[in-house]
Amino acid sequence: MQAITTSNLTKKFDNIIAVDSVSISIDEGEFFGLLGPNGAGKTTFISMLCTTLKASTGTAEVFGYDVQKEPDKVRKVIGIVFQDPSLDLNLTGRENLDFHARLYGLEKYRREKRIEEVLELVELSDRADDLVKTYSSGMQRRLELARGLMHFPKVLFLDEPTLGLDPQTRRKIWNYIERINREEKITIILTTHYMEEADYLCGRVAIIDRGKIIALDAPSKLKSMLGGDMITVESSNSLRLFELLEKEDFAKEANLMNETINLSVEEGEKLIPKVVEIARDAEIQVISIGLRKPTLEDVFIYHTGKTIREEGGDSKERMRSIIRAKRR
Repeated sequence: MQAITTSNLTKKFDNIIAVDSVSISIDEGEFFGLLGPNGAGKTTFISMLCTTLKASTGTAEVFGYDVQKEPDKVRKVIGIVFQDPSLDLNLTGRENLDFHARLYGLEKYRREKRIEEVLELVELSDRADDLVKTYSSGMQRRLELARGLMHFPKVLFLDEPTLGLDPQTRRKIWNYIERINREEKITIILTTHYMEEADYLCGRVAIIDRGKIIALDAPSKLKSMLGGDMITVESSNSLRLFELLEKEDFAKEANLMNETINLSVEEGEKLIPKVVEIARDAEIQVISIGLRKPTLEDVFIYHTGKTIREEGGDSKERMRSIIRAKRR
C-alpha cells in the first residue's frame, strides 16, 4: 500500500513557487529522506502533507485520505516531531505524553498502556516522573519521539530530529528511529541537513531544490551515478587548475568548493599522476591530493550547487560565472 502519494502538488506564495508540481509515491513502512538547501521547499511540502498548509494546485493523499478534503482523517494517522522543542518543561515526561494522548481522545486504559510502551521504546521509563526541565537535550528529543507515537500514527514526520545534538547522542537517536521504523512498522519521512544521517537511515532519498524534486533514489544508487572515485585537490591556484582540469575528458563531473577541486572519475588511483602533471606543467603547486568514494554530500552538491546556488543556472555554469567574476 502507498503511504503517501502526490500528483503535481504545487504551492505558490504570490509570485513565488515554493513547491513546483511534485509527484512522488512513498510505500507503507518506508524510511524516506527529504533533502534540500534552505528555502528549497522542504518545509512547505511537508506542511501540505501535514494539512497545516493548503496546496495551490495538485493533490496529495496520506494512506488514502485526501489532505485537502479529509484533513481530520489525515491528522489522525500522522505524527510529527518538530525541529524546535515543543515540550512543556514544567511537566513530567509522563504528563507530557498523557496530555498529548488526551488531545487525540485516547481513553484512560489505552492511554496509560501506550505511555508505558513508548517510554520503554525510547528507554525513558526510569525518568518518566521527573520534570522535563531536568532532562538532557538528547532525552528531551527521545521524549518528543515518544510523544509523536502516542496516538498510533501510521506516518511519522521527523523535521531535523538530531539538530544541535552531539555526535554520540545523534547516533543514539538514529538507533531509536530505526527501532521505531522496524518495531512499530511506521512510515518515516525525515528532513535533515546531515547527509550521513540520511545515508545511514533512509532506504530512498529525494533531493528538492527550487521547489522541484531533482533526484530520487536509494543513496547507494545516487552515489554510483557520480562515478567510482572522487579526487580532491588543494593547490596554490585552484581557479586556474580547475579550468585546466575541466578541459580534460577523464572527469565525469568537476566542481570547485571552498578552494578544493572535486573530480568524479573512474579508476582514480591511475589519474592522480595525470592531475599532478597538469598542475606541474602550469607551475601550480599541489598542496594536497586525495582519493575517496563519492558521498551523499557529493550527490547533494552535484545536483544543487549548494554553496553557489545564488548565482542561478546549473551548477557548472554557476561555477564558471564565479571564475570569470574573480578574474575581473
